[in-house]
Amino acid sequence: MLAVGVVVAVRAYHPVVGAVEFLAFAVLAALFSPLVFPPSLTAAEARERSARDGRPVVYWRPGCRYCLRLRLRLGRRAGRAYWVNIWRDPAGAAAVRAVTGGDETVPTVVLPGEAVVNPDPAWLRERLPS
Repeated sequence: MLAVGVVVAVRAYHPVVGAVEFLAFAVLAALFSPLVFPPSLTAAEARERSARDGRPVVYWRPGCRYCLRLRLRLGRRAGRAYWVNIWRDPAGAAAVRAVTGGDETVPTVVLPGEAVVNPDPAWLRERLPS
């Protein structure tokens, strides 16, 4: 996405317009980057840790705007959940399919005894440890 921003900026008729367009693409690239999410674990590791301490497991994928919304609304509390990137972990994708009836709808949050697809951020915030 950043490369597209460079191309658009270079082709702009005015340098200021080019700079603004490049900044817009840079912001979008940062927002949709997996770097804004806490480090991903494997599904097995996340389930094991969750079983020990009761923290939620959040299944997500890069480019998902609903995952990004959840991540941003959780703020610093996002690190209190275990995040699994389903595009990097086939077992994570399988866990999501088991919860959702066969599709890979994310974000999917799994807690001991309950699973919710695309939860309200306030709902998840209430379930995160302080």
